[in-house]
Amino acid sequence: MGWRGHKVLVTGGAGVIGRELVARFAAIGADLLTIDRADGQDLPGTFIRHDLSKGLPEQAMVFGPRTIMHLAATFERTDEDVEFWEDNFTHNVLLSHKLLAAARRMPSLETLVFASSYLIYDPALYLKQGETRALKEGDPINPRNLVGVAKLQTERDIDFFQGAGAKYRGVNARIYRVYGHGSRDVISRWVRAALAGLGVEVFGGSNRFDYVFAGDVAEGLVRLAEQSQARGVVNLGSGVDHSIAGVVEVLRAEFPGLAIRQVDQAPTGEASRADMTLFRQLTGWVPGTKLHEGIRRIVEHERNRQGGVVRA
Repeated sequence: MGWRGHKVLVTGGAGVIGRELVARFAAIGADLLTIDRADGQDLPGTFIRHDLSKGLPEQAMVFGPRTIMHLAATFERTDEDVEFWEDNFTHNVLLSHKLLAAARRMPSLETLVFASSYLIYDPALYLKQGETRALKEGDPINPRNLVGVAKLQTERDIDFFQGAGAKYRGVNARIYRVYGHGSRDVISRWVRAALAGLGVEVFGGSNRFDYVFAGDVAEGLVRLAEQSQARGVVNLGSGVDHSIAGVVEVLRAEFPGLAIRQVDQAPTGEASRADMTLFRQLTGWVPGTKLHEGIRRIVEHERNRQGGVVRA
């Protein structure tokens, strides 16, 4: 696929993955329109600050995208509470519903890639002691939390429209544990704490996750968008699992004096990673940023953001 001049609409483009994605599309010459309720005036292409839960702005309809990259979403990094219930419905379920309703009226649309989540898979597969479970696209599903339920709803909506004769191709990329520049993920939070001279609290050091760098996720989404054979559910992770204790050791290498406080964990923890077989077959590529490389990039980013001043 030739991207030069290709009209691409990115929702949630001011986010951690979104900024990486927009930069890649800009670099390959796509005609970009980005929408986010957060500020993104510094992004390349045309930017609209807008709450998509209120519907797609007319400017986006006039733009006539050939490809939509749907990243806009809300997450709760700690336990979901009652207040988050409303936020999840508004900025996950309702937002996606209105976007898909607008997509029905876009004769130009050829491809829609949705940033879904591995939280859709049945947690009974991986919330147990023992070997790490490599989750496959055909594994049983049973959304783990409200976000997982919302992601599944949008996946099913996209599948519904495919079966109802939609002319565009729908791809549901189930993304794993993303970390990246300016994120709220645990790795970025720990890096900021270390730079501030603070210690970190470590819960469940033996838990194992598939940590995937945001830049790799963006590259993977572009590759799924340009691969005409990609349809339906496709895993998008690194395909490698790391323990939380392993993450801490990488941080200690960057910050030798880092104070660590271990907090007791529950007997049963998570041990999961993406089975990337299908993704590799479709694209001929897999994310390649090693954990220590990604963490080093985040340390550099946070130091630059703070003006190079490390507080003791």
